[in-house]
Amino acid sequence: MNPAAMGGGPARVLVVDDLEASRFIACSWLRRSGHTVVEAATAAEALTALENGSFDLVLLDVHLPDMSGYDVTERIKADPRTSSIPVVMLSATYVEPEDKITGLTRGADAYLTEPVDPGELLANVGAALRYHRARALAEHLAARLARLTTATFAINAATTFEALAEAAAIGAAEVLDAEATAVLTAPSGVVCVATASAHRPGALLRPDNNAHVERWMAALSPGVGVTVVETGVPWRPVVPVAVALARTKPRRPPICIAVARDSVAAADDRNLLRQLAQATALAAEGLHTFAEEHSLALTLQRSLLPRTLPEHPELPMTARYVPASSNAEIGGDFYDVIELDGRMLIAIGDVCGHSIQAATVMAEVRHTLRAYAVEGHRPAEILRRVDTLLERFHPSGGLTTMCLLLVDLEAGTMAVANAGHVPPLVLDGDGARYLDVKGPLLGIGLDRPEATVLPLPPGTTVLLTTDGLVERPGVDLDEGMEKLRVAVSHTADMEELADRLLSELGQGKQDDIALMLVRRRP
Repeated sequence: MNPAAMGGGPARVLVVDDLEASRFIACSWLRRSGHTVVEAATAAEALTALENGSFDLVLLDVHLPDMSGYDVTERIKADPRTSSIPVVMLSATYVEPEDKITGLTRGADAYLTEPVDPGELLANVGAALRYHRARALAEHLAARLARLTTATFAINAATTFEALAEAAAIGAAEVLDAEATAVLTAPSGVVCVATASAHRPGALLRPDNNAHVERWMAALSPGVGVTVVETGVPWRPVVPVAVALARTKPRRPPICIAVARDSVAAADDRNLLRQLAQATALAAEGLHTFAEEHSLALTLQRSLLPRTLPEHPELPMTARYVPASSNAEIGGDFYDVIELDGRMLIAIGDVCGHSIQAATVMAEVRHTLRAYAVEGHRPAEILRRVDTLLERFHPSGGLTTMCLLLVDLEAGTMAVANAGHVPPLVLDGDGARYLDVKGPLLGIGLDRPEATVLPLPPGTTVLLTTDGLVERPGVDLDEGMEKLRVAVSHTADMEELADRLLSELGQGKQDDIALMLVRRRP
């Protein structure tokens, strides 16, 4: 639609009449009123003009030599590109009321008969234009608000700072119909930059070197809230730019969305830019908060795990802990190794849930495990006593799985007691296999079997893990366990094996992962 017409200024009018005198008179009246007029003598000329140009109104004679004005009106209204253009029909001969009804029914917005008073003609043209402009303005605003809603949804759905920069740039380009650049700083200090084109909003550009952008961002010091300034930017030094700067807290780095100054000349456009910047700043605040909570949870979780593992020349071991990528709360996964007069008790477990309560229960379980182990209790008896503790003091939130491995190097054996946990995976020259050791999980007071004593020949590796490594949403646990079994290889370097397993099977998991590898040296 013609922007001037949307704002209430003169319109661009197509006058269609095969009589030159009638066409001259109507065009004269319209031009005197400030309108721009294009003339057509036939229906074919009119349709061609509409195909090739933009018009705000059509003044159409009913009787044309090549097509009825009614048919032309229907063609105009049937085409999505012209359907909103008002049509004022003009008949040079007296007509019956039924003719007016036909014209209006078939799409005309007004129907006049000659001779027509100039004031009446201009009044009908003005009324049709006002309706057309109001409707077009409402549709324009509705479309913009719809794009703003879509952009805001994409901004709020971003889960990384790089994705947020992309969403903000694409959203600004689509809403403001202009090239847009979004800049924001991740907690690591990395500056994320994304540029989207108005004509290709899905096409993103990222500068190869953001050092100049980092210096530019460091020089900005806006207050809390949203500010729109006109300033130079390092990535478009010769283009006048309007930059919306926003942040939610004084110590947070600001986010910025930059567009060409001309694209936000109107107050409504600047308001849209402000809203996009505010939405981006709030989304960035959420990501900052998540990163801080995740870092705090990881620090707390690691403080509850052994700082170091015992170094035994005949029983090297390694361990890994990986927090869930999609959860900022602390989990209940743990592992521990306790030296007991020549023997080694290795434990791995998982308290159900992600919360401070789960971490609290996990700390209690680990300390209880150590106390009963130092007292000299057998693995199965340790599990029974921990089960009693959980059932008594945490009846509604203490469900725990655990696997204990008591290694006796002098005897060359390992006693395995399992409480609902993923069974140990044994690797030797014959391949990889899960041990057939079972038992009910802890916290429900069920009887449990004695530990299974098995040989531990030199060169044997035992892998212990929590279910975060083998579980996937919608996939059977047995399938995940088989995938782990196939992925394991009897490699000489346990550090390399642990890293490879996490790389292949532990990416993007919704649960924490604890992993231990123990090997009896050949």
